[in-house]
Amino acid sequence: MVSTYLNYSRITSDLRTSLNRVADQPLVAREAQYYKENIGNVKTVDAFLDDYRLYAYAMKAYGLEDMAYAKAFMRQVLESDLKDKDSFANRLTDERYRNFAEAFNFSTSSATAQTTAQQDALIGLYNERVSNLDTVLKGDNAYFNAAMDLVTNVDQFLGNERLRSYAFGIFNIDKRNYSYDQVRYALTSEPADLANSQTAAQTRRTEVTKTLTDLETRETAVKDISTLTAQLAAAAEADKPAIQAQIDAKNAIVADLNTKLPPRGDQSNALASQLSTEVGLLTRQISMLDSYRQLNAAFNFEPDGSVPAGGKAITEEKKKMLNEAYIFSSPRLTPSGAVLNRDYFEQKIGSITTVAELVADTRMLNYVRTAFGLPATAVGATIENILTSDINDPNSYVNKFGGEYNKAYKALLAAFNFKPDGTLPADTKPQTAAQTKTTTDGYMVHYNDADDEDDESKIGRYKLQIKTLKTVDDLIGNSELRSFVLSAFGLEKEDLTPRRLKQILTSDLNNPTSYANSLRDERYTKLVKAFNFNPDGTLGAPKLAQNEADIVNMAKAYIVEKSRFGTEEEKKTAKTKAEEESKYYTTQIQKVETLDDFLKDKRLVDIVLIGAGIDPEGVKTDYLKQMFASDLDDRKSFINTDPNGLKYREIVSAFNFDKDGKIVSGEAGQIQTRRGLITTIDLYLNQTLEENEGADNAGVRLALYFKRKASEITTPYDLLADNALMQVVRTAYSMPEGMASAKIEMQAAYIERTMDIKDLQDPDKLEKLLQRFTALYDVENNTDVSPGLAILTGGSGGGISADALFSLAQLRSGGR
Repeated sequence: MVSTYLNYSRITSDLRTSLNRVADQPLVAREAQYYKENIGNVKTVDAFLDDYRLYAYAMKAYGLEDMAYAKAFMRQVLESDLKDKDSFANRLTDERYRNFAEAFNFSTSSATAQTTAQQDALIGLYNERVSNLDTVLKGDNAYFNAAMDLVTNVDQFLGNERLRSYAFGIFNIDKRNYSYDQVRYALTSEPADLANSQTAAQTRRTEVTKTLTDLETRETAVKDISTLTAQLAAAAEADKPAIQAQIDAKNAIVADLNTKLPPRGDQSNALASQLSTEVGLLTRQISMLDSYRQLNAAFNFEPDGSVPAGGKAITEEKKKMLNEAYIFSSPRLTPSGAVLNRDYFEQKIGSITTVAELVADTRMLNYVRTAFGLPATAVGATIENILTSDINDPNSYVNKFGGEYNKAYKALLAAFNFKPDGTLPADTKPQTAAQTKTTTDGYMVHYNDADDEDDESKIGRYKLQIKTLKTVDDLIGNSELRSFVLSAFGLEKEDLTPRRLKQILTSDLNNPTSYANSLRDERYTKLVKAFNFNPDGTLGAPKLAQNEADIVNMAKAYIVEKSRFGTEEEKKTAKTKAEEESKYYTTQIQKVETLDDFLKDKRLVDIVLIGAGIDPEGVKTDYLKQMFASDLDDRKSFINTDPNGLKYREIVSAFNFDKDGKIVSGEAGQIQTRRGLITTIDLYLNQTLEENEGADNAGVRLALYFKRKASEITTPYDLLADNALMQVVRTAYSMPEGMASAKIEMQAAYIERTMDIKDLQDPDKLEKLLQRFTALYDVENNTDVSPGLAILTGGSGGGISADALFSLAQLRSGGR
C-alpha cells in the first residue's frame, strides 16, 4: 500500500491536474454541466429545493450532503438575511450554512433604479453644477465680450451658436424654433420699423379682441333674453314692466351688434374660433417683436448686416448691460449676481430720502429683506412699518409684531435712520458707513438661503421618489424627477422628447452603436450610467464592478484577515482600522467603471488581495490584469495554468468585468452570482477529490481537507469545532488520548501551547505540519478502517467526549 505521505504529495504537487482529473470523470462532468445550464433558470427557493440534482450538487459542494433531507431547515438558511446578525443562518454555529446561504441571493432582489452610490453620485453632480454655476456664467460672459469684438457682420454673429444662444437666452428667443431670417431682419432694421410693426400688431389685437368681446356679449344677451322671457311669463303683473324693460334693453344690444357681426350660427361660431386663434398668434408676435426690439437696441448692425465703420457690433456699455442680464438670467442667484446687487444697493442708498422711496424700488426692497433674513411675506408695507417704528415706544410696530422674526425686525430698524414719518432728519443719510456694512454683510451671508433650502427640498424629494420607480417611464413621466436629473447633467435646455430620453436611458453602453453612444456626448453616457434600466425599460441589476453581496463579503473578508491574530487589544485596534478601510472599499468600488479603474486604485486592490489571504507586495498590475482577462472555464487560460491561479479564481469571479475590462451585469433576479457559481463548482470538485482519495486512504482525505480549510482557522476553537481538523492536529502533535475528554477551555489552552495557529497561514509551515501528519498517520493507523474515515463520513470514533461536543455547540465557529 502506498504511504499516506506519498499519496498526499502526489495529489498536491499538482493540485490543479488532480482536480481536472476529477472534473473529467463522466458523472462529475455530467452533474457540473447540468448545474451550470440550469441554476440560472431557478428563481425561487421552492424551485431550487424541488430540483434534486441542483440541490444535491450544491449541498455536496458545501459539505452538507448529510443534511439534504432537511429541506425545511435549509429553506430557512437560504432565506436568511445575512446582513442581519440575528438571522437564522447567522445564528447557526456551523459556518458551512452561512457559506451556503452566501452563495445564493434568495433573500434579496438586485433590481433597482439606482444604487446608493449612483444616487450619491448624481446628487453630487447636481451640487457640483450649482457650485460651478458662477464660474460658468463668468466664463460665458468673458467669451461673449471677447468674441463680439471680432464680429464684423450679422451673419458671423448668428452663425456662432455660442454667441447666438447667449443673446437668445437674455432676450427670451426660442433657440430651437426661431427663424433665421426674422432674427436677421430684427438685428438690421431701423428701431422705428420694429416699433411700428409692434404697434400695428397691438392695434390689430385690440380690434380682434373687441370683435370677440362683441360676439360673446351678443350670445350672453340672447341667453339673458330667453331667461327674462321665461321670468316675464311667470311674474306678477306689478313686476312685468321692469322685466320687460330689461328685455328691451337686451334686444337693443343684440340689434346693434347684429349690424356689425355676421348672423348667429355656424358663421358666427367659425368667426369666433378664427379670431381666438388670431389673438393667440398676435400675442406671441407682440412678445416676439418686443424681444426683437430689445435685441436690436443692444447691437449695432447696419441695414446690410455690416458693423459701422470704425465701430463694433456692440458697445462696452451694452456689453456690461448684457453681462449683468445674463448673470440674472440664471435660475439661481450666484455670487456674481449677489455682488451686482450689493453694488447697486451701495451706490443708490445714499440718494434715498424716504422709506416710501426705498420700498418702491423692488431690487432695494428684496436686498433689505434678504440682508436681515426676513421671509418673503415681509412685503413693502411690512418693511415700511418696521423702518418707521419708534424703538422707545412699547406699542410701536417692532415692539409688538414679528414673532420669531422680531429680533430681525429690530436689527433692520437699527440699520436705518428714518423718522417715524418716513423721512430723514436734516443732514442725515439713510445709513452710516457702519450701518451699510452691517446690511451688506448680512446680505452676502443670506442671499442664497432660499436657493439652498430649495435644493435641500429637491434632493429630499428625489431620494424619496427615486425609490418608487418601476420602469423608465416612471422617471420620464415625473416632471420633477426628470427636471432634477437633467439639470444634474446639464441637459435641462436640450430638446429631449420623452421618446428620445427613453432611447438614451435604455442604451447599452457596451455597444458602440447604441443610441447614447451615437450622440458622442459624455453627458448622455453619464446619464445612462446613473441608472439601471434594461433595454425594455424595466429595472435591471446595477452595473457595478461587483454585486452588492460580493462587495459586502470582500469588505468583511478584509476586516477578518486584518484582525485575526494578536492580543485582544491588538485585534480590536486592527479591526477598527480595517473597518474604516472597508468603508472606503464599499464606497469607491461602486464608482469603478472599468478594470483599469480598479487596478489603478492600490487601496482597493490591496483590500481584495489581503482579504483573500494574498500578500499584495510583489503582485504586479500586469499579472492581475492577466488573471482578470482569463476565461475561468478554459483550462488553458492564464488563471488556470499559472501555479497560483487557484487562489485568484474566487477573486476574479467576484467581479463583473468582461475580457475587455468593461462591466457587464447579469439579469436582475438571478439566484447565484458568478462568484457563487464558480465557488460552488470548485468546492464540489474539492469535495469529490477528497472523497475519492478517502475511499482508499482516509489520511489523505484528512490532509487535503485540512489544507483546504487552514486559511479559515484563527483560534483553537476553529479546530475544536471540527472533528476532522482536530484529528489532524491530534495525530501531528501526538496529543494524549485523554485530552479529548477534558473541558473545552483546557483543550484550547493545550493547543495554544502546542502550536502557533498563525503558522497555518504560512504555506511552508502548513506543508511541514501536513507532512508530519501523513507520516505519523501511517504509524498510528495500521488497520483497514481508520478513525479518520469514520470522522469524515459521520461515524463514531475520534475520541471526543459528549461534554466537549456540547460545549462546542454553544460557540460560533472560530470562538466568536
